[in-house]
Amino acid sequence: MNIQKAIKKAQIKLIKSNITSSLLDSEILMSKVLNKEREYIILNVKKELNQKDFDYFKYLVNDRAKGKPVAYITGKKFFWKYEFDVNENVLIPRPDTELIIEEILKITKNKNRLRLLDIGIGSGCIILSILKEKKNFLGTGIDLSSKCLDISKKNANKLNVSNRIKLFKSNVDKFIYGKYDLIISNPPYIKKLDLKYLEKDVINFEPKLALDGGLDGTSEIRKVIDKSSELIKIGGKLILEIAFDQKNEVLKLLKDKGFYINKTLKDLSKNDRCIISTKT
Repeated sequence: MNIQKAIKKAQIKLIKSNITSSLLDSEILMSKVLNKEREYIILNVKKELNQKDFDYFKYLVNDRAKGKPVAYITGKKFFWKYEFDVNENVLIPRPDTELIIEEILKITKNKNRLRLLDIGIGSGCIILSILKEKKNFLGTGIDLSSKCLDISKKNANKLNVSNRIKLFKSNVDKFIYGKYDLIISNPPYIKKLDLKYLEKDVINFEPKLALDGGLDGTSEIRKVIDKSSELIKIGGKLILEIAFDQKNEVLKLLKDKGFYINKTLKDLSKNDRCIISTKT
């Protein structure tokens, strides 16, 4: 069987499983099987597959049909300008989160030697992308999960920034190391009772630890703001990702802890997604 026929079969199977990106996903999975770029797949559709590759392809397509995200199947996700290793211990980086990178690069355009802290580092995609762009910034990342820290370490090595980042396994409440010019966090912010309404790709496969924001969705955000008010320098910036309906509540929490609100950013769907604030 050639590549084109195999992809067509995969596409039909994925459509039956209500996968809207069936063609793209099939091409990406074929890329993994053949260890080639997607462009190669598109340009070589008549190439014959051997049985071993076809069997492996069917196995991966079955995984995708069950809802397993492509990023977890391939172990890779492109974010900002870089490819990150991911697995089921970390959230898959979202395009909406790239807004944070854009904003930080604007804010720090003329800054040197800033110290950054990422609370809940996950795959490391946010802070490592910034360190890659800003060659003299220093980073610290904390996470409750040692498996997240393992992935972050791997990605830091991959991006050649491991000499400028320190990683700690810690709960945000207990972290007391250092003072920072800029703190970033994309904490769990989904209400516990709303978890069941998430898409099956998310709730069945992504780590609940990184999604569950407690009963009201703000329990982790509250902790991040409280601890950031101690760890941040006066005039330092706190950049928080939030749920679309949490803006007013989070603004109040920030103001109560002595933060001045600079702005709220909207995501690609025009929902409130990120709050930029300054410690006064």
